[in-house]
Amino acid sequence: VIMKRIVRIGLLTIGVALLIVACGPGAPKTVKFGVFEPLTGANAGGGALEVEGIKLANELYPTVKIGDKEYKIELVIADNKSDKVEAANAAQRLVDKDKVNIVLGSWGSSLSMAAGPIVKNAKVSAIGLSCTNPLVTKGNEYYFRVCFIDPFQGTVMANYAYNTLGAKKAVIIREVSNDYSVGLAKFFEDAFKQLTGDENAILAELNYNTGDTDFSAQLTEIKKHKPDVIFAPGNYTESALIIKQGKELGIKTPFLGGDTWETPEFIDVGKQAVEGVVFSTFFATETPITETSKVFLDEYRKKYNKEPAAVTALGFDGYLVARDALQRAGSLDKEKVRAAIAATKEFPGATGMITLNEDGDAVKSAVIKTIKDGKFTYMATVEPY
Repeated sequence: VIMKRIVRIGLLTIGVALLIVACGPGAPKTVKFGVFEPLTGANAGGGALEVEGIKLANELYPTVKIGDKEYKIELVIADNKSDKVEAANAAQRLVDKDKVNIVLGSWGSSLSMAAGPIVKNAKVSAIGLSCTNPLVTKGNEYYFRVCFIDPFQGTVMANYAYNTLGAKKAVIIREVSNDYSVGLAKFFEDAFKQLTGDENAILAELNYNTGDTDFSAQLTEIKKHKPDVIFAPGNYTESALIIKQGKELGIKTPFLGGDTWETPEFIDVGKQAVEGVVFSTFFATETPITETSKVFLDEYRKKYNKEPAAVTALGFDGYLVARDALQRAGSLDKEKVRAAIAATKEFPGATGMITLNEDGDAVKSAVIKTIKDGKFTYMATVEPY
């Protein structure tokens, strides 16, 4: 019995000693970045690409100096399951249970918008990575983003359709259950009508839902209208199926899309049918812009032995902007962190120089790409209007 007590006392003493060491003045403190992404469901491919970029940044820059203290950056990853209700729940857990200091994400504007009121009420700053719908940041001083927004992206593609393809008439096919798709379609429509000077330049607007697999009715309607161009912003799987089924129906009209097309799954599903499609995106590996671009590309290629997607570079940038803001804030005070992010100017990210405007949106150039020989291929860079 005495021996058992001695052993217990000895173990207790060791435990206390370890606790003192772990929490002692020499141990690094921890700051938490909540990573809010779709890791399952319809948008899982996009979420995984953004997480790659965040994790790479965390490996390269694992600490941050706030004031005179060094903090370890811990990633707390939450799966929003590609669902608006789940997204709200995931965001709530990050701010209430996990007590994160900053939120990064999400791929999918609808999912980011679902988290908006939660981060705003908790006064926890969030940095969107590739969520392009203007409503993500509108009226929410705690939500920012490192990507351009859809009024610009829609105008870029309308300009391409009108100026490069010489298109005068278009059909839009949109994912009506997806805020990103609906918003981008509207901005393209407005810009295309303005460019053509024709209120009837859009011959038809056809709808489908996330998860649909048969688009024969919509494509038959498109064939009937004989447009010069088809604008089809939507999730990568459904978009690839639309193009594939369109080609099978004999549609030779050019298909244009947005940044969601730049995922490996788009090519995997569409195969030969997606050769030659054109879309707007955020970054091109062929044109590194800053020293950070070179670091990102070198380290990514070394780690993954492949070329990164644009949204992966944005994940990398979101992490770096958050880290930089904490250093400039010199504090974990929520208001000081928010003010420091809002004051981001000419930050050299992998995707270019990042300056946030009064709405918390990045003012940046867009990249136009095509698919050539089964690979995403750079075509042009378009500066912000």
